[in-house]
Amino acid sequence: MKNIQGTAALMALLAMLSGCGIDKNPIQFSPEHMATLNSRAEAPVKAPKEPEKPKLNKLDLFKVHVAVYSDLLQRHFWDNGGYTAVFLQGEDDEVDALIKAFPNHVPPIKRSYSADLQPNRTPVDKETGKPAMILSVDTLDPEGDTVQAIGKWYAGGAVTGFYTFTLKKVDSDWVVESAVEGAK
Repeated sequence: MKNIQGTAALMALLAMLSGCGIDKNPIQFSPEHMATLNSRAEAPVKAPKEPEKPKLNKLDLFKVHVAVYSDLLQRHFWDNGGYTAVFLQGEDDEVDALIKAFPNHVPPIKRSYSADLQPNRTPVDKETGKPAMILSVDTLDPEGDTVQAIGKWYAGGAVTGFYTFTLKKVDSDWVVESAVEGAK
């Protein structure tokens, strides 16, 4: 019995050493199969498409910016600062509308290209060479008939802040419902 077991073990060892039962040639795939594999490997994976969020049209965006700027211009961030201008970052038609709406504003309203800006320094009015303040508005996507906007003021690193506005569409105009001052 020992002889039979030894012979079987020896034959199994010889079969493994001689390569029996092992196919040394790689599997051959058809050209069509390889083309399919290659096209899958090269095809980019597309992310699922998110539903588009509603955007404000240009006229509504203009009205939101005018409403926020009007509110900011009635506050007095510039008091006791010696500012000689308030620059607005916006389209020329927005700035022109606000200059007309606030013709006697002190300090006067000007377009932002009249400002000399240096990082972390108070903006300077190019016409007077004196300190100025910049106002800007960022509008978020609307949710139904409301929209949020952030009205910011900047007069250097130490004199900056913002309000978060909630505006509601009433007929064809946007009206400020609330304004909450941001952390300083």
